[in-house]
Amino acid sequence: MSELLYRWLQLKARAWLLMGRTEQAQSVFDAMVLRFADRSYPRASRAHLHALAGRQQAALADFDVLLRQHPEDAHIWFNKGYVLEQAERWHEALEAFRRAAELSPRLDRAWYGQGLVLIRLRRFGEAITALKRNTELQPMSPYGWYQLARAHVDSRQPDEAAKIIRHLKGFEPKVAAQLEREMGVLANEAA
Repeated sequence: MSELLYRWLQLKARAWLLMGRTEQAQSVFDAMVLRFADRSYPRASRAHLHALAGRQQAALADFDVLLRQHPEDAHIWFNKGYVLEQAERWHEALEAFRRAAELSPRLDRAWYGQGLVLIRLRRFGEAITALKRNTELQPMSPYGWYQLARAHVDSRQPDEAAKIIRHLKGFEPKVAAQLEREMGVLANEAA
């Protein structure tokens, strides 16, 4: 009976979300967390809704409970890092992203998150390392390349940024043009 109730509540919450009724979905997740405290899905979903609504402390509290239950779950560490980053708690965010990447080295978003935080902390050499790993894992995504170029410019390596711009012109010409405009780096400077 309890499994049937769990499935019914899960379906109900998803239906509310599909209709854009997040407050109703939040209420269902609250009830599920109380009744099914040992299950990750309700608490993780509630944490996500808290984060979307700007309730960062509530989201972080849910992620802390989840991490006590599942300390080796890279995705929970990543999500916690993301919320910490949004709260501008840079050092804690970096620690969470690093833990996520440790647990799942192929989790490209964890490397990207590290890169963004390291740029904020003005630790450009480390940011470049993290973002290079992100671009290895997601070579066709322009986001990592964009931030990698930014880190190179910030660390006074415009020739490396120019190489990235030339690379991006092959599959993301709009992003390459944006980088040229924003960073004042012309791809042919390094040629």
